[in-house]
Amino acid sequence: MLNSKKKLEAEISAAFIKFQRDLIGKGPQEAKTYIINDMLITRFKGVLTIEEKHLVSRNSGRKLVKQMRTLLREMYSENYEKIVEEYTGCKVLSSHSDISTKTGERIEVFIMDKDLEKHLEITK
Repeated sequence: MLNSKKKLEAEISAAFIKFQRDLIGKGPQEAKTYIINDMLITRFKGVLTIEEKHLVSRNSGRKLVKQMRTLLREMYSENYEKIVEEYTGCKVLSSHSDISTKTGERIEVFIMDKDLEKHLEITK
């Protein structure tokens, strides 16, 4: 189960990176996905573009970047959820996202309709 869990986590991370590169033209430098019970959490490092890095040096720019990234995430939330559902075979009940303009990291949290760890054990 551990091997299939790690493989699934890596596949989802790679799918998210590809989706973001296609969407924004730049993907994160690194993505790591964690499956914990009925949650799937992905941490992205190095997500800010060069322009965004300049903007976040000012308070008004930080707000602008956060607003823009929040809007983009809302616009494409179905796409993110679809990726998770396709790879896991489980339904996403809700998803949440936030970006740190301080560290340039973003986090995605997906709440699933099943305990994904147990689901992986059963399908093994």
